[in-house]
Amino acid sequence: MYKILTLNNISVKGLEQFPRDRYEVASEITNPDAVLVRSHNMHQMQIPGSLCAIGRAGAGVNNIPVEQMSRLGIPVFNAPGANANAVKELVVAGMLLACRNICQAWDYTAKLEGEDTALHQAVEAGKKQYVGYELPGRVLGVVGLGAIGVKVANAAKALGMRVIGYDPTITVERAWQLSSEVKPASSIDDLLARADFVTFHVPLIEATRNLINAQRLRLMREGAVILNFARGGIIDDSAVMDAIDAGKIYAYVCDFPTRLLKNHPRVITLPHLGASTREAEENCAVMVAEQLKEFMENGNISNSVNLPEVHLPRKGKSRLVIVNANMPDMVGKISHDLGKAHVNIVHMVNESNGDLAYTMLDVESEIAPETVEKISVTEGVLKVRVL
Repeated sequence: MYKILTLNNISVKGLEQFPRDRYEVASEITNPDAVLVRSHNMHQMQIPGSLCAIGRAGAGVNNIPVEQMSRLGIPVFNAPGANANAVKELVVAGMLLACRNICQAWDYTAKLEGEDTALHQAVEAGKKQYVGYELPGRVLGVVGLGAIGVKVANAAKALGMRVIGYDPTITVERAWQLSSEVKPASSIDDLLARADFVTFHVPLIEATRNLINAQRLRLMREGAVILNFARGGIIDDSAVMDAIDAGKIYAYVCDFPTRLLKNHPRVITLPHLGASTREAEENCAVMVAEQLKEFMENGNISNSVNLPEVHLPRKGKSRLVIVNANMPDMVGKISHDLGKAHVNIVHMVNESNGDLAYTMLDVESEIAPETVEKISVTEGVLKVRVL
């Protein structure tokens, strides 16, 4: 029986992926085999020795101490692309909110007083303040062409916009999905200089922190709109506010309110709604639950942020899965210990991701506990399981 600890409310559709005859799933479990989490901050959490995996029902993993998990040999799974449509729709909505001055106009009408005749007169007199512009022909710059960025780029093309994108690490899969009419930018600076709207779909790491700062804002077109539905910290909020006040930037649409941003008339702040749809929550929960189940039962890895992608059809009587440091002769040492125990390997796979490696071996017989213990204390071995 596998034990799954939930740290947030998880969609029922996701929890239904765990058969009750093999899984215990609850918000209060001691010694869990896996953790299922959405936004709960795990950085101060005491990690039990029983833990084998963490599943994040979403894309970002800033709330999870990934480096610590790597040192412990614990894979961290996420659900890239499961919320992509929800974020895409909000980016499109954000562009429309900004270019048509919808929030400011709504606020204007909400504050009108008097009878209908007076209201109608005030509407006609005041609407000139909120004249906007249309999207077709405008240039959207998309920074980050992963699952979300590709959907945003394609949607903008369908709306008649011209689209340029920048992502030096775009995958072959995403490139196939991207409209051929999306033009590449040679750099972020090149993209900023050419775009009327700029949207960001990158993780928050040191390389992306304050990606948009005062220096880069000077490169942008007069009257440009900035959209951030990725992560707080990617944009230097103070610099954007100064650029808006100076008339350089037309509007800033952001999913991460701060005291500085939330009351500015040219800033639209939303309460982190990017993935807040029932469909996105269900998709994320189902995706990460399936990944956790496959890892717990078969050892296969999909969409781990710290371990390599590994899939191996099962053969033999037992399967041995090992997370270890990526160092010379690890496979040799493991094979040697199995050979000394007269355990024959049917087939195996070994893949690495940076400093970590993952080894799966199918063998013809049962593996004795003392053999497992001997492998587990080998220098560089971080986690061992027998399935």
